[in-house]
Amino acid sequence: MIQGKQIIGFEESGEGTDILKSINPGTGETLGQFNKATPAEVEKAVAKAAAAFQIYRKKSGKEKAAFLEAAADEIVALGEDLVNICCAESGLPQGRIQGEVGRTAGQLRLFASLLKDGSWVDARIDTAIPDRTPLPKPDIRYMQMALGPVVVFGASNFPLAFSAAGGDTASALAAGCPVIVKAHSSHPATGNMVGKAVAKAAKATGMPDGVFSLLYGDGSTVGTQLVKHPEVKAVGFTGSYSGGKALFDAAVQREHPIPVYAEMGSTNPVFILPETVKNQAEGFAKGFSGSVTLGVGQFCTNPGMLIYENTEDGKQLTNKLEEHFAQTSGGVMLGSNIYRSYNEGVSKHLATSGVETLSKGAQSDALNVASPILFKTNSQVLGENPDLSEEIFGPTSLVVEAQSKEDILNIARNLSGHLTATVHGTEKDLTDYKDLLDILEQKVGRVIINGFPTGVEVCSSMVHGGPFPSTSDVRSTSVGTAAIFRFTRPISYQNMPQSLLPDELKNSNPLGIWRLVNNTLTNDKI
Repeated sequence: MIQGKQIIGFEESGEGTDILKSINPGTGETLGQFNKATPAEVEKAVAKAAAAFQIYRKKSGKEKAAFLEAAADEIVALGEDLVNICCAESGLPQGRIQGEVGRTAGQLRLFASLLKDGSWVDARIDTAIPDRTPLPKPDIRYMQMALGPVVVFGASNFPLAFSAAGGDTASALAAGCPVIVKAHSSHPATGNMVGKAVAKAAKATGMPDGVFSLLYGDGSTVGTQLVKHPEVKAVGFTGSYSGGKALFDAAVQREHPIPVYAEMGSTNPVFILPETVKNQAEGFAKGFSGSVTLGVGQFCTNPGMLIYENTEDGKQLTNKLEEHFAQTSGGVMLGSNIYRSYNEGVSKHLATSGVETLSKGAQSDALNVASPILFKTNSQVLGENPDLSEEIFGPTSLVVEAQSKEDILNIARNLSGHLTATVHGTEKDLTDYKDLLDILEQKVGRVIINGFPTGVEVCSSMVHGGPFPSTSDVRSTSVGTAAIFRFTRPISYQNMPQSLLPDELKNSNPLGIWRLVNNTLTNDKI
């Protein structure tokens, strides 16, 4: 049986007597046990992070990049041992976890590349004009700098790509912020292996002790203590609305409030327009059913609602959806609590007047195995029961039949904030429904045309965020290189001597980065 302790910088600690067990959700087998962090251990991790920040924030982009690349290498080097334990803890298949290993390493390397280039700091220089009248103009120079120690909460549905060394950790470390991870209770052994790999990389590349720590414990105790600690300057979270909102509330009630970047779930509505309904019903129904049930529906971009007009062509699409969804299957969910929440959400839909079951996938009574189900209703029932548009985390979706184009537009107008919205249509459809697109771009962080929202490309142009309640801050993304700006703040230097300026702002431009100099973008010296 696996035994694990807190990873506090370059040391391990197991002072606590309360135990967190690692459980295989498919069998109920106990895989390992981990000491939960004591208040003293939490305090030690934060103290180390605060001390490390004073050193780490001054490391060059190339030095931080070497650390991130070493962490990626160490994680990949864990090989089958990491894949096997992660599969056992999450119930996810081997291929999915192997893909997550690649994504996790890829994210770290992507941020390393950003740091090597260095231009991400958004350096801006306005040189002095001493003889300007009526007042002289001072020399002012601007750039982004790190906030300070960051707390990251591991996500249940991405045990690698959004957990110990996932996107939040990678972007915070890239920004120059030490990270304290509160490991997710569903996969502590996975977190332990990855955490040790990151700590090993930090030590090997000369990073300060405390630049990375990983703790075990409950969100209501360990998590709350971390968020309320005065040395913690920001929080990254992926999970439920209740969990994210609780952290946000705790953070804003501090004497000195801090930002909480919480990704809290989304229904991700899909709209299919008339010509596409008529001509592509078969292919769409197959693709939609696969997207809903992909990964047992445990993606934050899972399409939880489908809207189209109730015409004769619409009725044919409904029939195709019924056929294709019946061919789907579920699987083991990430944990018993997630399985229970899924069934509670399904039961609420079943109990709502005007909601019917359109189709069911393969059924199973095995431990924590979710069975897919596709519901159907109309726009009137949806309007009378707004809770139908709330996320059910799992392999389910709700078909909403609208009565007209205006009805579709009203559904869109009444949407809350979501991560994504998808529109399937021909060029004529999209032109005819341009007003739908105008509405949706105000409701979501990513508008998708003729695709499906499951599958988030990790690249510089990606926005994985959206208006509340999908996230706590609509101005940010948790995927892609722009995620780094969650953990930085702008600073200006006025009339600072050249010798004391950061390299990014010196006249000689020793880093060779692109800068906005007197409103002209250049990488030249001044």
